[in-house]
Amino acid sequence: MTSWKISTVVSQEAAKSALAAQEMALEWDAEFVVSACEVDQAEPDIWAFEAWLPRKPGAADKQALVALFGEPAPKFAIEKLPETDWVVESQKGVEPIHSGRFCVHTLDHPPAHGAVNLAIPAGLAFGTGQHETTAGCLAQLDAMKRQGVVIRNHADIGTGTGLLAFAAMRLWPKADAIASDIDPVCDAVVRENAALNGVTLGPKSGELSMVVAPGMDDPQLEARAPYDLLIANILAGPLIELAPDFARAVAPGGQLLLAGLLETQESAVRAAYSRKGFRLAQRLVLGDWSILWLRKRRVI
Repeated sequence: MTSWKISTVVSQEAAKSALAAQEMALEWDAEFVVSACEVDQAEPDIWAFEAWLPRKPGAADKQALVALFGEPAPKFAIEKLPETDWVVESQKGVEPIHSGRFCVHTLDHPPAHGAVNLAIPAGLAFGTGQHETTAGCLAQLDAMKRQGVVIRNHADIGTGTGLLAFAAMRLWPKADAIASDIDPVCDAVVRENAALNGVTLGPKSGELSMVVAPGMDDPQLEARAPYDLLIANILAGPLIELAPDFARAVAPGGQLLLAGLLETQESAVRAAYSRKGFRLAQRLVLGDWSILWLRKRRVI
């Protein structure tokens, strides 16, 4: 696949502000992928901001990127990349991730002894365990199990690779399970990863149902509610918008696991869910990201 990269070097504050602005942009092109990271540990305030497109950037693409920074906008370098599957290349040889009792590994690595192993190969969907939000969700799920939380019915909204749904199924193997994603690509990805991890697809207890839908807008998701556990590792903006739907879908006393939000966005997300009857059970911060375990009050 031919890709184009747009890059610049800015301050840490500018990079994080741009990432937050992109997350809140409701009409952002899903093909326009952005990221930012520290350039040199010796100079922590200098960050590289990069964006990728599967086409040559046009005027509208450049304007959308400039809008993330405001005025004065930084200078961007634009380059055409070799025809390579950069998602696969970026994940080659990555080390297994250990989070709680889980070990998430690519096919380049063997299972870890004594761990709950999940094999997630390089692919097109988000959620391989490498990102702090996914690893944090695995740790929170493990904490729930260790604290004696009983789950009979769970849903993973924005499942990506299916990893978090698979993890919940390993912890509560007899529960009803459903996963969803707005991206149609994820349907095939989840099915392939399910086969790789011995997860049976289907509507019965102990099996996983997979649907393509935005948020909770699907008859199967609605019919299976209320849930003892709802997982959503997406973005802060959609999490806030979905608070009313999630509140209706989670059973009183049920668990809600939220991720995909920067620590700077945590107060807004927590406020949205507090108004809907959720209280904080436990929070975890990994890097710049907050992972929230909320519990719905039994009486509101």
